[in-house]
Amino acid sequence: GNQTSAVMFVIVGFSHQKDMNVIFFFLFLSIYIITVLGNLVILLVINTDPGLHTPMYFFLRNLSFLEICYTSVTLPRMLVNLLSGDRSISFAGCAAQMYFFVFFGSTECYLLAAMAYDRYRAICNPLHYMDIMNKKACMQLAASSWICGNLVALGHTTFIFSSPFCGSNAINHFFCDIQPVLMLLCGDTYWNEIQVILGGVFVILVPFMLILISYGLIISSILKIKTAKGRYKAFSTCFSHITVVTLFYGTGMFAYIHPKSSYSLDVDKVLSLFYSVVTPILNPVIYSLRNREVKGALFKM
Repeated sequence: GNQTSAVMFVIVGFSHQKDMNVIFFFLFLSIYIITVLGNLVILLVINTDPGLHTPMYFFLRNLSFLEICYTSVTLPRMLVNLLSGDRSISFAGCAAQMYFFVFFGSTECYLLAAMAYDRYRAICNPLHYMDIMNKKACMQLAASSWICGNLVALGHTTFIFSSPFCGSNAINHFFCDIQPVLMLLCGDTYWNEIQVILGGVFVILVPFMLILISYGLIISSILKIKTAKGRYKAFSTCFSHITVVTLFYGTGMFAYIHPKSSYSLDVDKVLSLFYSVVTPILNPVIYSLRNREVKGALFKM
């Protein structure tokens, strides 16, 4: 009887720490600027250096563009909220924010799996690598990642925002994430929770298992290399990718693959900050500092 057709939501964010608003604003503004500039530099370096026009850097270019989009879904809106104090967001605006956040996040999960497959082919099939990972194959893998991410986001957003909301319209989070919005739905949300968990399995666990299989085969091939220098050189091409996968998938699993009964808003905020804000700013650093080719191209530019 208390069902409502919500017109506006209120993003609670960090409103309980109003005296920290100015500090939070400049902190997140700095993070956003560094993230965008860092990933733009990676894109520029890859596009301008012919030596980096290889499958590995094709996927890295996709990842950098994805990180710019990913952080732009949440941080600019958070900055406006911190500066103006107006924490309201329309029903359509909340749905759009959730859609794009899930879209870019899911696409990154699939893209990281595609990057692991690329490393597997490079190390386990070096003689046929360029034939297997040709331009068409790379385009198909990248396009599949974007299409799958879009389908997952469309399914989640449609399923949640076609359900009735009731009671409070306050979203205890800093953006319209799935679990905080799910808590505002009326009645039994069992099937919504099942959908979220299943979505987490297909978006996080399945690509993660493919990554583990790829690296199992990679490690097996590296161990067969006779010289320590050769083993180090082969493994060093994977180190940056392994670091990014650990950071992104680790927090994603904790955030999405659990029932609502074990859900903690405070813990989720911290996890969300990590995979939506911290990881994108670290990616350019990880890939540039650990990669001699990128550092060389950056120095030349």
